[in-house]
Amino acid sequence: MDATSIEKNLDRILPKVDKPARYTGGEFNSIAKNWDATPFRAALAFPDIYELGMSNLGLAILYDILNRQPGVLAERVYTPWPDMEAQLRAAGIPLYSLETKHPLSEFDLIGFSLPYEQLYTNVLTMLDLGGVPLLASERDERHPIVIAGGHATYNPDPMADFMDAFVIGEGEEVIVEIVEAIREIKSRVESGEWRAEALRRLVDIPGVYVPRFYDVEYHADGTVASVTPNTEGVSARVTKRITPILPPPVTRFIVPFVDVTHNRAVVEIQRGCTRGCRFCHAGMVTRPVRERPVKEILQAIDTMVHETGFEEVALLSLSSSDYSHISELVRAIGTKYSGKHLSISLPSLRIESFSVDLAEMLKEGRQTGFTFAPEAATETMHRRINKFIPDQQMLDTAREVFARGWRTIKLYFMIGHPDETLDDVQAIADLAKAVLKEGRKAHGKAAQVNIGCSTFVPKPHTPFQWTALDSEESIRAKQSLLKREFRGPGLKLSWTEPEQTLLEAFLSRGDRRLGPVILRAWQLGSKFDAWDEHLNIAAWKQALAEHRLDPEFYARRPRPMAEVFPWDHIDIGVRKKYLAQDYQMSQAGETRVDCRERCFACGILPAFNHLRMNTPAEAWECPPVERRMTALRDE
Repeated sequence: MDATSIEKNLDRILPKVDKPARYTGGEFNSIAKNWDATPFRAALAFPDIYELGMSNLGLAILYDILNRQPGVLAERVYTPWPDMEAQLRAAGIPLYSLETKHPLSEFDLIGFSLPYEQLYTNVLTMLDLGGVPLLASERDERHPIVIAGGHATYNPDPMADFMDAFVIGEGEEVIVEIVEAIREIKSRVESGEWRAEALRRLVDIPGVYVPRFYDVEYHADGTVASVTPNTEGVSARVTKRITPILPPPVTRFIVPFVDVTHNRAVVEIQRGCTRGCRFCHAGMVTRPVRERPVKEILQAIDTMVHETGFEEVALLSLSSSDYSHISELVRAIGTKYSGKHLSISLPSLRIESFSVDLAEMLKEGRQTGFTFAPEAATETMHRRINKFIPDQQMLDTAREVFARGWRTIKLYFMIGHPDETLDDVQAIADLAKAVLKEGRKAHGKAAQVNIGCSTFVPKPHTPFQWTALDSEESIRAKQSLLKREFRGPGLKLSWTEPEQTLLEAFLSRGDRRLGPVILRAWQLGSKFDAWDEHLNIAAWKQALAEHRLDPEFYARRPRPMAEVFPWDHIDIGVRKKYLAQDYQMSQAGETRVDCRERCFACGILPAFNHLRMNTPAEAWECPPVERRMTALRDE
């Protein structure tokens, strides 16, 4: 079915589905180039609903970059909700792009964003609806190249059966190189031969992993023995791609017709983190820290407001108050937009009075809530995870928040940390209650403390990758304790079900043998696995049983220090030796300071020295690291 037929048929099926505006396209600032006049066509796919995909900054960045390239168009596609999927299948309409209504199968490239593992089965739904073979091995010259990037691809092999290639790391530069490589080869190679040559070209692009060029061997006990190239000239390790200077921020955000998860404009003020929290995957894989100049941020906000009409702009960073010019930036924004009804949010703040000062300067009378993430509540656990926040500091900060007019504080905690006890969990309840007590001093019964309590999953490329997921019995006992403690007014608890946590754990820690499991679970009805109402644990259990794989083997087995991980051929720039040392320090209760204060030689700077050849020094915000590396060279 062609684009014209799809558009005609949509008039018939859209009145039958919930929120039809998810599927129409045509939003303000969306870009619909002339399909026939554009040689290369890319579909940017987010494997979840429109409301979540439209809030994904990474996809917005790639959409902006590709549509600025001459001769290239980029269009969007999201996973249809089950009601729309049923209508598409019943009417024989393939999954299509929002901009021009072309089926996925007609694009040259499909790029999936995979920020978390529970999206894997939605990828299969989208490929199947779009008329693209699910298995990379079954695609030929009639089909698009299918790639994936995002945080869930730092261990790519569970999805290796379905992807022609993965982008490891940051996509701003590499996506253009991928497009140019495929475009050039398709323009000159015979139609029956271009795909093989394109994939061989892609594997030579730094940061691109092409699974077909690597073989995996296993020991008799099921652990990975090796992941090695099977083709001459292919690198044994794939080093993540870094964008040394953050490109100009996106300012022409698409304005949706329906309310989305984050209905706002976003400017990334800094990328990377220097805190070294041992559980944090993002903090490890996004090193080194790079900052935007204040002037560039202010200009971007001006343009965003003019181009979109959004009334909220978020200053995005893993830790906004770690941005070295944050005070100057916030003052400048406060002065410029005072009285103009523009809300500026700082989504990630440290637990300290300085953070309250920053929010005070930006609040413009809106006092909806304040969010902190202590993660744990005892000194033992804070030392274990390398996030040391004394309870008194939390209470002092909470007192300031409530005193300045905020009535709600949200606290993020995590249970299931290595060696955690029920006493450590009880301390979470005690701390939250103490915070509520501070709120009631200022606001009486109007004070509210919301507690989000997720379960720790030991992620690849972190110091805790050697640890095991907490047992189901232990998780349930800890959650039961918290549920009992948080009964009553003023306290609201949210948590993650143990089945959801186990799914995330074995998918994030798995190997290539999970490919057939993912396919079978999808065939048995798994989709929207991140949604509680759709999670089909029975399908996953059956799929694992049919392929004789045990999720506990991946999720709840402590790993020996010498074990080869399924992701060891992926190089994030942080040495495995450093991560192992940090894990051993955790077991001893030893902490590391912020690496802006002292360099611990994690490996990130020398790993990317080659990028510095044409990079201004001021673009790199790691001066203590630079001084330390200079000293080491001098020695």
